[in-house]
Amino acid sequence: AIHPGYGFLSENTAFAAACEQAGIAFVGPPSSAIEAMGDKIRAKQTVAKAGVPVVPGSDGSGLTDDDLASVVADIGYPVLLKPSAGGGGKGMREVHSPEQLADAIAGARREARGSFGDDTLLVERLVTTPRHIEIQVMADAHGAVVHLGERECSLQRRHQKIIEEAPSALLTPAQRDEMGRAACEAARSVGYTGAGTVEFIVSSDRPDEFFFLEMNTRLQVEHPVTEEVTGLDLVELQLRVAAGEPLPITQDDVVLTGHAMEARVYAEATAVSGDALTFLPSGGPVLDWTPPPGVRVDAGIETGTVVGSDYDPMLAKVIAHGATRDEALRRLDAALRDTVLLGLDSNIGFLRALLADDDVRAGDLDTGLIARRGAALVDDAVPADVLGAVAGLGLLRREPAGPVVDPFDVPGGWRVGEPAWTVSRLVTGGADGAVEVRARGRAAGFDLALPAAGGAADGDAGDTAV
Repeated sequence: AIHPGYGFLSENTAFAAACEQAGIAFVGPPSSAIEAMGDKIRAKQTVAKAGVPVVPGSDGSGLTDDDLASVVADIGYPVLLKPSAGGGGKGMREVHSPEQLADAIAGARREARGSFGDDTLLVERLVTTPRHIEIQVMADAHGAVVHLGERECSLQRRHQKIIEEAPSALLTPAQRDEMGRAACEAARSVGYTGAGTVEFIVSSDRPDEFFFLEMNTRLQVEHPVTEEVTGLDLVELQLRVAAGEPLPITQDDVVLTGHAMEARVYAEATAVSGDALTFLPSGGPVLDWTPPPGVRVDAGIETGTVVGSDYDPMLAKVIAHGATRDEALRRLDAALRDTVLLGLDSNIGFLRALLADDDVRAGDLDTGLIARRGAALVDDAVPADVLGAVAGLGLLRREPAGPVVDPFDVPGGWRVGEPAWTVSRLVTGGADGAVEVRARGRAAGFDLALPAAGGAADGDAGDTAV
């Protein structure tokens, strides 16, 4: 058997078909199901026939630019252009006015062609203040299909997920059951087997109205939050189904316990351009990777790993479980605080700022929240303890080494009484521009004179023993 992971290979129809022809069990759905759901246009047509609600928009393939413009004229603005052949947010464009349409179509086709080798586009009505909610399904080769509840994936940047949780703070048990039944019907409509995710878009102010978005015919990156609240091992279930076994659970056996949240740690720096956030790729050697204790961490790096630009920027997933959503959120924030990743920029600080947002804490989410918050989610101020650590490190680097030490080379000087102060000027990225820190060397630590808040060091600076 071959387990293809949860990257692009897992949704490669030709690879799944080649495994079938070679007599190798592909740990995933049949190639026919991958093909049916991999084409968003065909998937939309298929599930609509099964009674699953779909977003109003184009329902045919091979549309020209004029055809797309005609559909937009029928459904009205705003709309969302999407590549038919792929996912991950690549090639998607929001269009809010007729003046934007031509450039958006050209850009979407260009990115889709570069990413997937296919520039076919579809267009859908853009649901305002949408929430991204997906249902985990599991099906065997004997006709059984069950759903394992939902995951809320509304916290996204550039149409890519950052924080996921289970269950959603939005849905009632009745809404969960209705959406779960729709997801199971979508899976049955293509003869699905194994683990899959049916994604829906839900209006924040009308949770009873949901629309099919797409089906991911693989294990999802965020599957750990479902495992945490159901107590089920999704990979084990995948392997059992691939071996021909019937599912060992029925729908009545699925019970959600507590709440789980997952944060994706990316190799990227967060910057502010005006009021907008930009996410810049980062890379280099991992000088130290120490995952936090007490929570689940799925990581693809270790100390010494060199992070390049050939792969997705996701480095690790940090997953926390609690009896309530508030408890899970607090545990996730504490785990991110205790995560050590040195050597390259990451989004850990940004994730913690996002978790501290009032709307996030209240569960009032939608896919545009991060874009709306913009610069408010980024704090450029450098904490005083960081300044102290930098000053102390600089002091240690200036300490002479070797079998013979010239006392005049010691940073504190050679004099009667206490050592002299060593002045360091530290330039930061904050609004203050520069600060001064004074440190004097000691055998066991050093003293700091940190600048007063909002200004450079002067006579008001306070001494802090470190």
